[in-house]
Amino acid sequence: MELAFERRGSGEPLILIHGLGHHWQAWLPVMDRLAAARDVIAVDLPGFGRSPGLPDGVPYTAESLADAVESFCALLGIREPHVAGNSLGGYLALELASRGTVRTATALSPAGFWSRSELLYARAMLQATRASARSIPPERAAELAENPLGRALAIGLMVAHPSRMTPTALLAATQAVASASGFEPTLESCTHMMPPAPPKSPITIAWGERDRLLPRRQAVRAARWSGQRVKLLKGCGHVPMTDDPALVTRVLLEGSGG
Repeated sequence: MELAFERRGSGEPLILIHGLGHHWQAWLPVMDRLAAARDVIAVDLPGFGRSPGLPDGVPYTAESLADAVESFCALLGIREPHVAGNSLGGYLALELASRGTVRTATALSPAGFWSRSELLYARAMLQATRASARSIPPERAAELAENPLGRALAIGLMVAHPSRMTPTALLAATQAVASASGFEPTLESCTHMMPPAPPKSPITIAWGERDRLLPRRQAVRAARWSGQRVKLLKGCGHVPMTDDPALVTRVLLEGSGG
């Protein structure tokens, strides 16, 4: 499947997959750092960013989204890449590792390890974020992005340090969640999301210490599922790339082979 993407660097290929409502630009804080050692390819999932939606009749499930990533890699002539993802993207990375179609998978605060109440909370917060993004006029959104308090209110659920996100990046993220055609059907499919089958490829799981969307207690379940310790990203929120680019880069490089 043809998907929008950004490609930088050289070396072993590393596919980066964003979370629900985001776009490939979520990885901008770490892309150039990673590109010094990897052929980095950040992709927009179907129905997000600038990628077209899935074909008519294809549901927005984790399986179909993972299929789309596999098809995208095939179009680029990439076999068994390293893959990393955040939130929904983290779940998809683990799903690809379960299929054994990737060399390694690194998941940052992956979805799917929640309790029922935690799932309902996350759905409500994501729906509220989407509704807010769609209701604010562009000029008002620009004012909020420039204001420290407004920035904290707009993005505080996702990052631990809103001041580290530039107004330009915040406006782009707001537009991404507001315009994503795949948002509702993908969010609906999350209701049925369970941890994937045991991985056939090496995996790394890391969790934001200050994750407010998927609290870090879910990391305990991820550790039980994986049979290994989960790395704690100190001082980071749910989307850690902005909070600590150096730390996230180190985790992704270690997870993809050192």
